[in-house]
Amino acid sequence: MPIFNSPRLRHSESSSDENPYWMSFSDIMAGLLVIFILACVVLLLQLMEIKNKVQFDVEDLQKANQIRQQLIEEIAKRLEQEGVTVEVSDNHTVLRIPDKQLYFKTNSAEIQPEHKRIVSEIGRVLYVSISDPKKLRYLDTIFIEGHTDSRRAKRFPMGNWGLSAFRAISIWTFWTEKTDYGNGLKELRNSHGKPLFSVSGYAASRKVEQQEVTANQRRKNRRIDIRFTTRQPSEKEYKAVLDFLPGD
Repeated sequence: MPIFNSPRLRHSESSSDENPYWMSFSDIMAGLLVIFILACVVLLLQLMEIKNKVQFDVEDLQKANQIRQQLIEEIAKRLEQEGVTVEVSDNHTVLRIPDKQLYFKTNSAEIQPEHKRIVSEIGRVLYVSISDPKKLRYLDTIFIEGHTDSRRAKRFPMGNWGLSAFRAISIWTFWTEKTDYGNGLKELRNSHGKPLFSVSGYAASRKVEQQEVTANQRRKNRRIDIRFTTRQPSEKEYKAVLDFLPGD
């Protein structure tokens, strides 16, 4: 008895063998799904790394502020024990040497003989306190800032700006040239390898007392401030964080 091939069956088998479209499409979709999952895993790992890096930097900055506050309070306490009274600013960033502790004559930047012991003691306590590597690593710059009252210093070169700057310079010069710890101060470096100390003058541009009606108000504005700034992330560290971020 002859056996006939069914055209329908033959057509079905031919379609399965010669047109494997659905199998290929399924393979492609499966491959894309794997790639998508891998990409998500890589992105998640990058985001976790960024989060950990940023969190570390934030915690480091917070610790730097705590160290600065503790350091300034420590210096003020040690000086008080030596009979030297200084003031701490409200935000714990500045150690203030008031005019009553360090008095300069009118239109003069010369440290008076009766104040040299106080200036020397302030520098010594400052040096001992900040030389601790655990504290020093958090400091960026210590500014010695000169400030005057609003009365014009007509007889001084460059007026109040020059007078305030030279008063700050006289403090730094005395510390580095007239004391046994001066070389140590000059050699101190921040975490970027830059000199730790800087000197500046602000004339009457940063007043403690906005009104200068009384002699006491003027006296409060005449001062030497020692301002502590903390370490900030370097350009290299900022770039390291940005490199983790996905590109455009």
